Amino acid sequence: MSTKLERLRVATYNIHRCRGWDQRVLPSRIARVLEEIDADVIALQEVVNDSRSQAQPGQACYLAKKLGYECRFGQTRELRGKPYGNAVLSRFPITMSKAYDLSCKPLEPRACFQVDVDLGERQRLHVFNVHLGTTYSERQRQAHALVSTQILNSPNMTHPRIMLGDFNDWTQGPVSRLLASHLVSADLMAHLRRRKTYPGFLPIVHLDHIFFDASLHLESLRLHRSRTALMASDHLPLIADLRLPLEDLADQPRAWPP
Repeated sequence: MSTKLERLRVATYNIHRCRGWDQRVLPSRIARVLEEIDADVIALQEVVNDSRSQAQPGQACYLAKKLGYECRFGQTRELRGKPYGNAVLSRFPITMSKAYDLSCKPLEPRACFQVDVDLGERQRLHVFNVHLGTTYSERQRQAHALVSTQILNSPNMTHPRIMLGDFNDWTQGPVSRLLASHLVSADLMAHLRRRKTYPGFLPIVHLDHIFFDASLHLESLRLHRSRTALMASDHLPLIADLRLPLEDLADQPRAWPP
């Protein structure tokens, strides 16, 4: 007899095009880091996913095949003629994916990439993978777009929501404050000795965040600092262990906005 899933491990990881501190581009090294963190759902940013060559598959495709995940990739722009953007890896079936354009011209294109994950037994998750801009003004605009009824607060979001990624919010800025009024923010100070996550070797700012619905419960939060992870990218994976609601929430109406 099947039972509902009680716990889920999610992670966000900016893999920096698989280019490490030694300037070597090694998707296999990123794969070792992902093996170490052993997450069920992983949001990746700065992914080059050129899949035109079977000899050299795109980074998202390579990681998914190497580790046995299902994968969806959302292109934000081209980087030297190759697709570049966000990806989500999942041990569970992904039932849909959608990219939301958050670009503020003439600045670098930015996006929010959504996937819906089927956990079985009528359990679903809406997962939003975010990589925002580097200027204060564009992040303000992007924050309001994220919490709009077109994205996070769409009436179609009837299951628990998780928004995670590289928000480029160097302080407790506009994105963090606004999202924390709609979702629960994973509090680094309650679980880690420091609030800073970037760069990996000597963190001085907090760029990587995980936000989640109040129906989910955060059991643990950690920054993965293995020897391999410290070299593989300029970011470190941020990992959250979440307890899932056992009741079915799909038939329960949600007030908009929350």
